[in-house]
Amino acid sequence: QVQLVESGGGWVQAGGSWRLSCTALGGPFTFNSLGWFGRAPGKEREFVGRIRWSDGDTYYADSVEGRATISRDDAENTVYLQMNNLKPEDTAVYYCALKPSGPVNADPNLYIYWGQGTQVTVSS
Repeated sequence: QVQLVESGGGWVQAGGSWRLSCTALGGPFTFNSLGWFGRAPGKEREFVGRIRWSDGDTYYADSVEGRATISRDDAENTVYLQMNNLKPEDTAVYYCALKPSGPVNADPNLYIYWGQGTQVTVSS
């Protein structure tokens, strides 16, 4: 059974940066991509970005393009989400999730394993 564990959330001022971690435990890890989603207060989960496991290709939502970087450490089975130039509207609970197959990136219903989420609060 695959388990995803996120860490790194907290409070940060607007304009600052943070990095979240998502560590995959258990296995086997036969999936296409690992994605990041954010759920702002009162809103649905929104796609932030994903990394494709076969070649490390990354793809980002327009709202974070240029501010977000997803990377991975294969030895640690860990994926990172680095966000810079944070804005108050980035405040959300952030989740990592695994997608087993397919080219569609942003639909959360295609992701089958989810972490517990970690809160990021950006103050103005």
